[in-house]
Amino acid sequence: MALSLIACQHNSKSFKSYEDYPMKKGSLDEMVWSPKATAFSLWAPTAEEVVLSLYYEGNGDAAPFKTLNMRHHRDGSWTAKVKGNLEGKFYTFKIKENGEFLAESPGIMAKAVGVNGWRGAIIDLSKTDPDNWDEDVRPELKSFSDVVLYELQHRDFSIDSLSGIVNRGKFMALTEENSLSAYGESTGIDHLVELGVNHIHIMPSYDFGSIDEEHLELNKYGWGYDPQNYNVPEGSFSTDPFDPGCRIREFKQMVQSLHKHGIRVVMDVVYNHTFNTDRNPFNLTAPGYFYRLREDGSYSDGSGCGNETASDREMMRRFMIESVCYWINEYHVDGFRFDLMGVHDIETMNAIRAAVDAIDPSIYIYGEGWAAGTCELPSETQALKANIPSMPRIAAFGDEMRDAVRGPFNDNSKGAFLVGISGNEESIKFGLVGAINHPQIDYSLVNYSDEPWAIQPWQHISYISCHDDMCLGDRLKTNMSGEDINTILKAAALGQSIVLLSQGTPFIYAGEEVLRHKKFVHNSFDSPDDVNMIRWSQKTTYHDFFVYLRELIALRKAHPAFHMGDADLIRANMEFLPVDQSCLIAFRLNGAAAGDDWGDIIVAFNSSREPAKLEIPDGVYTVVCSDTKVNPEGMGTVRGSRTSVPALSALVMHN
Repeated sequence: MALSLIACQHNSKSFKSYEDYPMKKGSLDEMVWSPKATAFSLWAPTAEEVVLSLYYEGNGDAAPFKTLNMRHHRDGSWTAKVKGNLEGKFYTFKIKENGEFLAESPGIMAKAVGVNGWRGAIIDLSKTDPDNWDEDVRPELKSFSDVVLYELQHRDFSIDSLSGIVNRGKFMALTEENSLSAYGESTGIDHLVELGVNHIHIMPSYDFGSIDEEHLELNKYGWGYDPQNYNVPEGSFSTDPFDPGCRIREFKQMVQSLHKHGIRVVMDVVYNHTFNTDRNPFNLTAPGYFYRLREDGSYSDGSGCGNETASDREMMRRFMIESVCYWINEYHVDGFRFDLMGVHDIETMNAIRAAVDAIDPSIYIYGEGWAAGTCELPSETQALKANIPSMPRIAAFGDEMRDAVRGPFNDNSKGAFLVGISGNEESIKFGLVGAINHPQIDYSLVNYSDEPWAIQPWQHISYISCHDDMCLGDRLKTNMSGEDINTILKAAALGQSIVLLSQGTPFIYAGEEVLRHKKFVHNSFDSPDDVNMIRWSQKTTYHDFFVYLRELIALRKAHPAFHMGDADLIRANMEFLPVDQSCLIAFRLNGAAAGDDWGDIIVAFNSSREPAKLEIPDGVYTVVCSDTKVNPEGMGTVRGSRTSVPALSALVMHN
């Protein structure tokens, strides 16, 4: 972009471009507390003055009890040191630009805030550690190919009054053991353990702007893709948003509880844009610097939310790296999902990966390999899925298989493979191998991608639904209008079978295992609980469907042939079988080569409404999955070189 052509005039300071700004030395920390003194530091390179204000309260109209001018340094930072113990107090920064003071902000790196996040809080972070926090360890993860993801939103997951959960809609909901629905089924964390997932992807849990934390009784709902303070947990998910330490402590308790139950925690991070630009700490600290601008000075909008951040700029890149590392070190987070990762640049994503690897290389990083609009970045430098080969330790969502299985994004009226529409088979095969290069795939027939983009299969997130778009149950009811519920359940089971038996990383949207519905709302980001919540009664209503997915996850985890984790192994040991009809996909896995005790494994997916004939290598096979039932001990025997795949069903058997 033409940033070099934009003159940045700030009174006595004049820079030809943002790249000429002095860079702060050392950490971006803005407040460091000790019992004897608190040190403040703000990078504001174009400010004429910076005023630090100290408050007794985290909100309100009362004047500060102390203000002082901060001292300017050549690296663009401003510092101040206040003697005495300020624990329990609050602070803001206010910079002067072009002769006028801007609004107060808590800075860009606030790690504790008052209610609604307008003031930074001065606390002793060590006091927020739960008991035995220093003994908390990540559950073992031998390979990224072992990951099974489950995306949940805190409120959706536990707000149902029939959930049996006390702290409904809160971080603490995931610390409660032995919770039962009104119908006697396990809910909450016990449900996750029963299902068998090992990573939960929590939707935005940092401090976001759409919820008024002072008036939670208004029951305002939001997904959280409107960042305000990136390094502080969201107050509405805590039991007391007025206590700065409460949200921090309870987030840590949640992580500790999940780790105790063998589940890792992935944070959904939205560094690509901010809730607003006029009141955001970025613009109240270094106006314009943290955003990409068009040549006319307007905000670029690759996020589709009115602005996009400038990850390719040094201080934004450093901010993202420090923020990610902070969540790992302070909160023991185990992974990150980058919203609209394509808005960021490749160099930044690789720098984040390198910084994370230095802490723990088993931390999983993935993102949406696209942008929502045109970015002010050359496409070859964007962190798009097509550029995943340039990001060898980062994964991306695969929309090729998603849309081939259930139908195109943003057009809920159209179905695909699950409703018996042919022509999607090659795109599904693309996802089944994990988007790697495979000699049997005709890439000219794959939707969206005419060549493989993953180096290793775990770089492909295999999914058919997430928080975006209609949930799968609603989509199928729309596309299969007039069909009975049993047929819809079979279609849903077939779709999830494709996900869970793929070589990519499987991803399940919370509640899909109980055929969740959202009243056909396409984009429920601000819909009420009645639309968004998981209804735990459905675990009883659709118990057999839940059991099928639970057993399918267990089958995948128990047999390495279903998650080989290596592209060469897959190319050598996953062979697609010839079929003589549409809406039928079949493959053979050489289990022995993958260290599996099952030997040859046959997998088939039939979305037609009639049983399908399938030619197979001659042998004697034990059927372990058929007609939405799983039994690893066996459900029957097939002898010879031909078998039948039940209508609208997955088939798995081994010899």
